Amino acid sequence: MLPKKTASLCPVCKKVLKAEVFEKDGKVMIRKECDEHGVFEDVYWSDVEMFLKAEKWMAPEQKVKNPKYPVVDGCPFDCGLCDAHKTPTLLANIDITNRCNLRCPICFANANASGYVYELSYKQVVAMLRLLMENEPKPYAIQFSGGEPTIHPDFLKMVKAAKELGFAQIQVATNGLKLAENADFAQQLVDAGMNTVYLQFDGIDERVYELARGRKLFEVKKKAIEACRNTKPKPLSTVLVPTIVNTINDDQIGKIFRFAIENIDVIRGINFQPVSFSGRIEDEDRKKQRFTIPDLAKRLEEETDGLISRKDWYPVPCVVPLFELAMAMDGKLRAEFTIHPHCGMATYVFVRGDEIIPITHFVDVDAFLEDAKRIAEEIKGSKLAKIKGLAKAMKLLKYIDEEKMPEGMNVKELIRELLGKRDRSTLAKFHWQSLYIGTMHFQDLYNYDIQRVMRCGIHYVTPDGRIIPFCAYNTGPTYREEVEKRFSIPLEEWRKKYGESGL
Repeated sequence: MLPKKTASLCPVCKKVLKAEVFEKDGKVMIRKECDEHGVFEDVYWSDVEMFLKAEKWMAPEQKVKNPKYPVVDGCPFDCGLCDAHKTPTLLANIDITNRCNLRCPICFANANASGYVYELSYKQVVAMLRLLMENEPKPYAIQFSGGEPTIHPDFLKMVKAAKELGFAQIQVATNGLKLAENADFAQQLVDAGMNTVYLQFDGIDERVYELARGRKLFEVKKKAIEACRNTKPKPLSTVLVPTIVNTINDDQIGKIFRFAIENIDVIRGINFQPVSFSGRIEDEDRKKQRFTIPDLAKRLEEETDGLISRKDWYPVPCVVPLFELAMAMDGKLRAEFTIHPHCGMATYVFVRGDEIIPITHFVDVDAFLEDAKRIAEEIKGSKLAKIKGLAKAMKLLKYIDEEKMPEGMNVKELIRELLGKRDRSTLAKFHWQSLYIGTMHFQDLYNYDIQRVMRCGIHYVTPDGRIIPFCAYNTGPTYREEVEKRFSIPLEEWRKKYGESGL
């Protein structure tokens, strides 16, 4: 409900401030005041109706069983994880280098801009992977990032190590240059154990790349996608990751969606990321370039002539009832997606020839998930939970209109498998000819909500053994700068050792 109180940070001194989240002209705003630096007000979500819909899916907290640090200074200054954190690690990031084979004007995380080289050894990375797998509950996914992680000399060895340690999903965040330039690299990724390529993808117009990345790159992106398409025994799953900045590439949203549909044999999803402003920015520029989750949903609705509606989007924690049902049936602890409902939203569309079918056209999503939660509560603790759960879960079919569902899908068998085996082959059947459309709005110091940080499920693991939420590591305190400086060498020293070509 609105208005509500939270805590935030001063964009100048980063002191914790009391903040209010409230409605204004149909938008949701966040306002805070620093005694020294004045009042700051910004758009939190640009549509109050979508904000309130998402808030209904706020999930009960699920703390890690073995947090590292006590609460002393308060969130976000005790990260490690600390006792106050309310969501376990779902996806872990490891920045393995800050070197890059691009020189993007908008990038802050690169060696030339920072003046030092941060590059982890294979030994360090394996230790960090092992640390993550000691968590209870364990994380699902690991993402190698940077800089440009693919240029690290031990990158493929690191991927193999993650596979051997049992990560269910191994990803790489990449600009795609190495995939495009080396015809064998995509297959090498598959052979090492890579599951998904998260491909930086700002649009289909070269103008956008020249502005944001300093050079034309669209043809490079297409070559990278083609390389992923040609891997064996099947295409290497690719997710497009556009950073959306209003007035810069907001006109690319519909074009990116159509490009993904045209290449759905290899592109499994789009993860739109509304811009997070790093450092100070003038009020006028911030207001002009600010883009929020509802802005994305509205723009895609317009670009698809209403086919994908704002009503089709659901916040990430909406899936928690399915995790609760699975755990009630087999008693196995799982990391639940209990992240804050205002961190991200998503939907699915299914493609059959020229037809695009949003999942909401044949599934009553609200009723399906609410009933799944009720069933989980009913069978929890029962000695016959698996048998009872599967029988009751089949009743969820009443929320699926089989006449409207995509041809070739056997929903009854799919539900049985999802609640039975729940392995990667089962999920693959669901993803068959479907496109995930998601958006995750990482915070900056102007829209910072500490309640969101406390529920973050995307974490960084550091060489000194800490696990730090994404929006604390990148845009809150100085964790990134502190960690990278501690484990780096000066740029000039690196140049002397490896030469300019070593960057």
